[in-house]
Amino acid sequence: MNQLKQQLISLFGKAVEWLVQKYGIYTFIAMAAVILWWIIMGDGDSSITMASGMLIAGINGGKHVVDGPLTTSLTNEGSPDLLRNEIDERIVKIRPMSTPIDQLSRFGGSRACGSMVVDYYSVDTKATETTLKEEFDEVNQEAKSGEFFTATLNTYDNDIFEPSETVLVPGVQGYEADGLRYGGPLVLYVLSRNENGIRVIAVNGKSIMGIPNNVPTIPEGSKLIRMGRAASELDVQTAQFEALPTKMQNNCQIFKAQVEQSTFQKIANKEVGWNFSDQEEAAIIDMRLGMEKSFLFGSKARIYDSNKREEVLLTGGIWHQAGKDFRYAIDDFNADSIIELCRDAFTANAGSNRKILIGGTGLIEAINKLDYNKVISANDTVTKWGIDFTELRSKFGTLYVLHSEVFDQCGHYYDGFVIDPEYITKYCHVPFRAEKLDLRKSGVRNTDAIVVTEASCLVLRYPQAHMRVTETSQS
Repeated sequence: MNQLKQQLISLFGKAVEWLVQKYGIYTFIAMAAVILWWIIMGDGDSSITMASGMLIAGINGGKHVVDGPLTTSLTNEGSPDLLRNEIDERIVKIRPMSTPIDQLSRFGGSRACGSMVVDYYSVDTKATETTLKEEFDEVNQEAKSGEFFTATLNTYDNDIFEPSETVLVPGVQGYEADGLRYGGPLVLYVLSRNENGIRVIAVNGKSIMGIPNNVPTIPEGSKLIRMGRAASELDVQTAQFEALPTKMQNNCQIFKAQVEQSTFQKIANKEVGWNFSDQEEAAIIDMRLGMEKSFLFGSKARIYDSNKREEVLLTGGIWHQAGKDFRYAIDDFNADSIIELCRDAFTANAGSNRKILIGGTGLIEAINKLDYNKVISANDTVTKWGIDFTELRSKFGTLYVLHSEVFDQCGHYYDGFVIDPEYITKYCHVPFRAEKLDLRKSGVRNTDAIVVTEASCLVLRYPQAHMRVTETSQS
């Protein structure tokens, strides 16, 4: 064997010597380089050996690739969380118009939570108006405060008023300086608050029997609106203002979908290209539709499954979390109804001036039948969060309108929901992910299987910025 090896080496040396003499040293080097490139880049076994690469540990715990390029298999081996699963990238592209709430929550980002039960805080603005509980008769003026007579008004919410605040009474006429001629709505100044109500004086009061600045008669049910505070020159302090958030709670619900395909079905000839990915997409569509209904109309609860002998958590829908309501009658729905809807959606909540209106078929049909004018326009289509909306503009704000069959399926054919996208939050205990199940190796079934899972819930952090739209005559 050694003698044969020496003979081969001798023949190889003579061949190299002959090539150098015949073609020159530089031509020989070029030919050798081409042969070497073909060996490395070719389809032979040597290419697998030289180009596969391997991972080595770095100084600070990192991984480095040697003897080859960085491949997806090496990436998954060295950093398994670096590459996102394809299903995560496709999830927001699968029928986004069918599940707008779920779509919006995914584009808006989510917060990780370390528990299946989420505690969150919601804060509201202080109420700006109330109504008079008992009529005030102008003959019941009280003791004089300087040049003004005082009056005590008992409202349904005396606690919203503080000393030094001014109060507008839009349903009662105020007076000019002479106290005889009408001069705009009545304005009051709050002196103090006690168990009987708020003690006020009139800013533009009525003159009675030659005595100016009396509080005129205010009928029961009159609206009283808080306005700005008025301080004197020497005032350093004013009534305190505190706001405490309210603690609320919701449950994360575990949503799952599983797809399986037997080995024989996979290898069988098919008339059309229906493969495992198509089944996976159909399962995700069905899963998202179910999540959409739970996120909207679900009821927060803990139940016990006697078959599994486990507790199951159900999430509460945002329909029940909204802080405002708008009611209408479908037979009386007109352009004025749209203006009133926009008024209620955008006022008295300090929310955004652009909100989303998602509605059932009956409500969207009624909106489409209206004739619009310069006050209200509904011509433009805009794309936000991967969804195509119709833009409904009013002087109060802009609504992005979208039809949702989920409302029809859940018994809200004529209803809708106004959402402020700035104040909706998604909490995820388990982010959306796909896992392959090796049922074949475990001896369960001869199938390829994948299960998609998410444990999450939606919350409205500022309930007054969101509004239910309900039809009254059909219920």
